[in-house]
Amino acid sequence: MAVSPQKPEHLQAIVNTNKLTFAVVSDAGNKLAEAFGLKFALPAYLSTLYAGFGIDLPRFNGDNSLTLPMSARYLIGQNGVIAAADFDPDYTIRPEPSKTVADLRRLLEF
Repeated sequence: MAVSPQKPEHLQAIVNTNKLTFAVVSDAGNKLAEAFGLKFALPAYLSTLYAGFGIDLPRFNGDNSLTLPMSARYLIGQNGVIAAADFDPDYTIRPEPSKTVADLRRLLEF
């Protein structure tokens, strides 16, 4: 599943456009992101840049906080325990697919 601060109606458009086959849920106000320590406030220059590209965070996210979550990937076992976590403040750094596959294989061994 994926979690986003965007309002449900915007997420549904993303699901439809990209033909996603997994759940995409709304994290209103970035409350879950905050609980995981992933929420950050955009600096003024970046919110101005986003607005210049037509990215209206208050409209898409439904609040005026100008906050976003860091990209993160968690693998959670059926027992509810986090088995692997990958996140980085730099949104361009993502786990390699081979690491994700290895983490999934390790999780399935238990």
